[in-house]
Amino acid sequence: MGLTMGKDSHMNGARRVVVTGMGVVTPIGNDVPTFWSALKEGKSGIGPLRDIDFPEQYVRDLYIQIACQVKDFDPKRRLKNRLLLLADRYSLLAAYAAHEAFEQSKLEAPLKNPYRSACIIGSGAGGMNTIEWAYNQLFTKNRRAGDPLLLLKFIGSSAAAHVGIDYGIKGPTFGTVSACATATHAIGLMQRFIRDGVADVGVAGASESAINYGSMKAWQSMRVLSPDGCYPFAKKRNGTVLGEGAGMLVMEELEHARARGAKILAEVKGFGMASDAKDMINPDLDGPKEAMRQALEDAGVAPSEIDYLNAHGTATALNDVNETMAIKQVFGDAAKKLAISSTKSMHGHLLGASGGVEAVACIKAIEEGFVPPTTGLSEPDPRCDLDYVPNVGRNQPVTHAMSNSFAFGGLNAVLVFGPPPA
Repeated sequence: MGLTMGKDSHMNGARRVVVTGMGVVTPIGNDVPTFWSALKEGKSGIGPLRDIDFPEQYVRDLYIQIACQVKDFDPKRRLKNRLLLLADRYSLLAAYAAHEAFEQSKLEAPLKNPYRSACIIGSGAGGMNTIEWAYNQLFTKNRRAGDPLLLLKFIGSSAAAHVGIDYGIKGPTFGTVSACATATHAIGLMQRFIRDGVADVGVAGASESAINYGSMKAWQSMRVLSPDGCYPFAKKRNGTVLGEGAGMLVMEELEHARARGAKILAEVKGFGMASDAKDMINPDLDGPKEAMRQALEDAGVAPSEIDYLNAHGTATALNDVNETMAIKQVFGDAAKKLAISSTKSMHGHLLGASGGVEAVACIKAIEEGFVPPTTGLSEPDPRCDLDYVPNVGRNQPVTHAMSNSFAFGGLNAVLVFGPPPA
């Protein structure tokens, strides 16, 4: 590979993968420090639905009138690429978060060895705002002129392509699509690419911006959105709250990072993925259990060594109970001692981007020895009887953290993070 490996740069014969940069755009903060501070303080990003570019009479008909939307977002603060400024909002959010991650990593752009780099940035929905805009122009405003960039804006690989162009990434560059597990699959695949020698460095995560009239109509038709708030594991929970945002990690092979004197934030130790192969909507136990089991095995970590678990925790009736049962069966006696929280209670359900943002929360938990809370948990569902860190976060040592992402269609992906290698 053109690199001299140190004796601890391999784990079980494989190359080790570390994180050297993180970036987020979220409803509770448009950079990692602001986002993490908001999590620690238990701040909510939920607010009245706004900025829906569709005829008002349609928007008034929505009975769900809340969402977790990104606020005060100005892409021109970071992004200089004029073509990118014409992109769909999901690509702008992705590029904004990637910029923060690359800045922290201190990698020089364009990358010195572009064919040894990779870019895996997914989106569950892609450019839905662009699609809605086009249909709005055609069918409600009767405007026939089209946008020549329409196709490039809405395809689900646009964010990955834009970021790859910005940083001169010429190795594997593509998007993942697995609904709410999208970012976790992207990060997990990047871990495998680097571990297996396909690349030495890369950026991975996902972006989502699907809060528009058509999307809200579709989601509320499924009866999974709450009209008043996101309360994971609580007896009063009545659905999730739709959000938008992006979460990105810059990842490197351990020795590659050491050779350039990079500050290592964490190690991506384990990844597991499994499908229920049973139902498009109702969750099953076997897939989540197997994904968690695989992630632990891949990391070489026992269940009792996980100090914090960032749950999928969507606040839907079935998911929270199913996830609780899966955790109990995988962790056994250790489940009762495990600190678990759903940060979706604060930033909402960011769909495909959730796993990227929640990965950042896990890494910060390890870095600062602090577990963020599950807010709005005044009375737990009796069937959800684990430690969900209710309402107020806590200081405690965190050596290993797990992040769960369980998606519609029974698509499950799990990551395990550990501290920077000594």
